[in-house]
Amino acid sequence: MNEVYTKLTGMPKPAYFILIDPDKSGPEDAFRLALKAEELGVDGILIGSSMLMHRELDVCIKRLKDQINIPLLIFPGILNTFSPNADAILFLNMISSRNAQLLIGEQVRAAPLIREYGLEAISTAYILIESGKLTSVQYISNSLPVPRDKPDILSAHVIAAEYIGMKMIYLEAGSGAEMPVPTEMVKQARSITDLPIIVGGGIRNPETATAIAEAGADIIITGTVLEENKNQQLLSEFVQAIHSLRK
Repeated sequence: MNEVYTKLTGMPKPAYFILIDPDKSGPEDAFRLALKAEELGVDGILIGSSMLMHRELDVCIKRLKDQINIPLLIFPGILNTFSPNADAILFLNMISSRNAQLLIGEQVRAAPLIREYGLEAISTAYILIESGKLTSVQYISNSLPVPRDKPDILSAHVIAAEYIGMKMIYLEAGSGAEMPVPTEMVKQARSITDLPIIVGGGIRNPETATAIAEAGADIIITGTVLEENKNQQLLSEFVQAIHSLRK
């Protein structure tokens, strides 16, 4: 069952997704943002959180799925986020970590429930990149990020992810990061793999998003900047900037 993955890899590139965090956006705000995002041309939505303190996640996802037609993917915080109503879940393997719980423990715990739900799982190599400050994902996962000036270390992780059989690469600076993933790191990853590359964290303006897309990212993710700004014009500018690079 690879319908969503096929759709993701087949959509025009670069694509622009937004991340909705149910811990920061209540159901009503999440619903309004998702509807506006689709109206403005956003290509898809990730929903998830590092903490997942919101108890109405499934209700929120179901309501969103009933109203939008763009892909709705679960972006799990350490694979503790589930709903049978999403289109798919990014089955994350935090290969930049040396924490066995994030390399196999959480995946084994989550797999039976994902299978029971009939939820499409997209195996994704999740690589945390140094971003200038301690981020939520770094703190919660107790993981060291890849130094932002060590592209050789990133290369080794990307190659390993490909050999393991991952379907996507996710380069993450972290929610609210001071600095995004460097374009040189994106270029390095792009030079050694044909796998789809997702980049998120610390992308605060369309110019940065454009630079990352030009460096080789297939999907650009923004989240915190929209939560802080609540500016529909900014959302539109992100869409236009990223989509303008399509050939």
